[in-house]
Amino acid sequence: MIEQQLRAELDDIAAAGQTRRRRVLSSPCGRIAAVDGRDMLNFASNDYLGLAGHSDIAQAMADGALRWGAGSGASHLVSGHLAPHEQLATDIAAFVGFPRALTFATGYLANLAVTPTLAGRGAAIFADKLNHASLIDAVQLAKAQGADSQRYPHNDLAALERMLAASAAPTKLIVSDAVFSMDGDLAPLPQLYALAERYDAWLIIDDAHGFGVLGPQGRGSLAHFNLPYAPRLLLMGTLGKAAGVGGAFVAGSELAIEYLLQRARSYIFTTAAPPAIACALCQSLTIIEQGDALRANLFARLAQLRDGLAGLPWTLLPSPTAIQPLIVGDNAAAVALAEALWQRGLWLPAIRPPTVPKGTARLRISVSAAHTAADIALLIDTLKELA
Repeated sequence: MIEQQLRAELDDIAAAGQTRRRRVLSSPCGRIAAVDGRDMLNFASNDYLGLAGHSDIAQAMADGALRWGAGSGASHLVSGHLAPHEQLATDIAAFVGFPRALTFATGYLANLAVTPTLAGRGAAIFADKLNHASLIDAVQLAKAQGADSQRYPHNDLAALERMLAASAAPTKLIVSDAVFSMDGDLAPLPQLYALAERYDAWLIIDDAHGFGVLGPQGRGSLAHFNLPYAPRLLLMGTLGKAAGVGGAFVAGSELAIEYLLQRARSYIFTTAAPPAIACALCQSLTIIEQGDALRANLFARLAQLRDGLAGLPWTLLPSPTAIQPLIVGDNAAAVALAEALWQRGLWLPAIRPPTVPKGTARLRISVSAAHTAADIALLIDTLKELA
């Protein structure tokens, strides 16, 4: 009976065209990936600067493992906070211009640390409707603890202000992605900060897809908008996308970070990431800071792609970031288009509900600094042929 129920639900997923397939790579993440026995031109990863296979970062990780061992052995607050972890947190805080930072094994853990810890019983959370699943789950956890939550329409500042003005909650939190992972657009961070100031709210920003790519020296979305550190700001960034390794951080004031260190369950009750990862990430930060040429190539390839796809029957959303969503609409049509590209050696994922709204199934084109002009031209020509 139990297995029959699971089978029925899996059959429903398949009937809706929502079955996910996990492919196996037999090569490092890179511009060309060996996938299921084929060499594919990779437009599927979040390796925006092409650093996942960078030899200097890999060497730093190898050296770190030889020096510090394979594992941390415990949580950060027991005995698992090694010198490389401390160095990484210090380097990240300096890089983003915040007083202090905490590091986490994943971005999901980082987001689960912030909102539920700050939003106690009676707090009010105001979250963008298109936030990432980890932010949504963080809000749900806070609600289970007695917080109230409201979702405002995507980037709708007027609706958000009405909600803030109507709230009498003693603690308010505005929670938003900086770059939205499925649409590639940016949140209006200066205006969100102005509302946070006006209504005395925390502003919690997830910069998973902006860190390393946007702003001077890749310092992220806040730097892109020239928005400096302020005590009411908490910035989350992931380190497995543009940084090319893994993990995440939360940066904030000395007081806010100390509070999270003392109270955030997903920080306190989990084993610290291997110290070699921190060694690799310190090297990655150096490359990011010196990576203007990488970012210049990335944005040149983005401009080439957008110019080349103009006039196709599918809608390319107006994204200024490395995430370029091509809206197909129907689930089956999106899967068929992705399969046709796959057969021609191009790997692009078809993204379907519930990840995106119904009727907006799409190809999520991820452009990397590792891509060449010839790579982009091939993708453009192939899509034109299929159209």
